Amino acid sequence: MTLRNKSGRLSEFASSHAESIIKDARNELKNPARRLLGKRILTLGGIAMLSGCDLSNDKSVNSMLRKMSSFNDDVQALLFSPTTLAPTYPESMITRPFPFNAFYDIDDVPEVDAASYRLQVSGLANGKRVWTLDELRALPQESQITRHICIEGWSAIGRWDGVRFASFLKQAGADLTAKYVSFHCADNYWTSIDMPTALHPQTQLTLGYDGETLPPKYGFPMKLRMPTKLGYKNPKHIVAISVTNDYPGGYWENQGYNWFGGS
Repeated sequence: MTLRNKSGRLSEFASSHAESIIKDARNELKNPARRLLGKRILTLGGIAMLSGCDLSNDKSVNSMLRKMSSFNDDVQALLFSPTTLAPTYPESMITRPFPFNAFYDIDDVPEVDAASYRLQVSGLANGKRVWTLDELRALPQESQITRHICIEGWSAIGRWDGVRFASFLKQAGADLTAKYVSFHCADNYWTSIDMPTALHPQTQLTLGYDGETLPPKYGFPMKLRMPTKLGYKNPKHIVAISVTNDYPGGYWENQGYNWFGGS
């Protein structure tokens, strides 16, 4: 009932932010160094066929890639609904074992000490700035069985347990009218999302997997779980969260991947 009553207001909020967020993303895409999207996701033959650009000219390729990425962000941001839920699944469909995936080998997964761990909250937030794991686990917990979709072409279904991120942001006194939320991680990864996605009911600060404490290979002590986003937008080993109106970018996004990253 609450979700339906708020759906109109949330949709209006998402729409009002979309144009501003898209403008920031377009400005970032003007950097000619960001062309790995074409090298890692698209074939040059496909680029030439679709765009007619001159593959012997780096400027031509970069210009076309920036336009394609900007177009993708535009479409995804405008189509995103802050109340439409991603599909959920029964426990019988959980992928076991759930795949490990990162930009490094499993032997390089960071070790984070639970006792000394502190989550730092900064930026446009006037509430609690430092959180222990015990304090996070004391917040109301929810579970979801949703599909993780990787940009590399595979997917897997898992059960994720944790705190609804919108509830956490409210507890932290975050400015919910801000444009972005960024994440920094113990494995030196970082990414950022738009506020409407942060407030989506399935966006979760994940503390557990399949009924157990979140294992290191899946992001201990916590990850952000967003079934509405591709895998690279779901950061693991989070140590700091910032609420901001300044475009934050991200590890892969700064190398050419779409910023919105919707699944």
